[in-house]
Amino acid sequence: MTAKPSNTVCDNGPAPGRAASLYPGKVMHHRMKPKVHRFSYSVFTLLIDLDQLDAARRLSRWFSVNRFNLLSFHERDHGPRDGSSLRRHVENVLQQKLVAKPSRILLLAYPRLLGYGFNPLSVFYAYDENDHLLAIVYEVRNTFGGLHTYALPVEPGQFSEAGVRQNQRKEFYVSPFIGMEQEYHFRMLPPGETVRVRILEKDRQGPLLSATFSGKAVPLSSSSILKECIRVPFLTAKVILAIHWQAFKIWLKRVPFHPRPAKNKPQAGLGEREMTLASDK
Repeated sequence: MTAKPSNTVCDNGPAPGRAASLYPGKVMHHRMKPKVHRFSYSVFTLLIDLDQLDAARRLSRWFSVNRFNLLSFHERDHGPRDGSSLRRHVENVLQQKLVAKPSRILLLAYPRLLGYGFNPLSVFYAYDENDHLLAIVYEVRNTFGGLHTYALPVEPGQFSEAGVRQNQRKEFYVSPFIGMEQEYHFRMLPPGETVRVRILEKDRQGPLLSATFSGKAVPLSSSSILKECIRVPFLTAKVILAIHWQAFKIWLKRVPFHPRPAKNKPQAGLGEREMTLASDK
């Protein structure tokens, strides 16, 4: 019997209490203009509790934290990218937004597979001591080696049974086929039985691109790791290859090119790319 989809926060339940979970699911991108372009493919993501990294590394012989393995999570792939505490990094980012110190921080991101990883978008969920969502931190990476962070407190009126609705003006050059005069509209169902991420990108004339990810939680274990690595082999290589392959197909459709603004060019290793889940480049 097929499980009932979790379409509301109540149906979805609380965030997993486990140190780490996998979320097998699908990524979909739909570009509406100036040429229609759509694709979807299977992926799996990792949800990891930044306060339970030691416990997470003990969940499977095939999973490691900050070490090579079949599947691994490395703190230096995120935040300052120097291997320092991600928990402290998120606290500092949220402090600048006047958000109280979170009691718990969960990170949704692609893991490394055989030592290689790439995350167009990583999402940090910050909770208070009552498991109420305080803020969401969206960490965007580009294929130029850049990284940018949008930290958005969950304001009154943004949270409902449908999830969290937030908006953010685009500040970070992403795709050469999308200009900078855009606004992101986030529609998030926080992790529970399922997790959903939807980003609608709009310009002054209306919707331009919709990018979504939806996945269903399974405990991280040796069996689930092996199952997903067989179901989606070469996960992280697939992500980066998909970015360039879809860019080539968009180029063939003669979609206008938008050069990177001079003020957005990478400095000290930071640059920009799109807030997409895999890519529509």
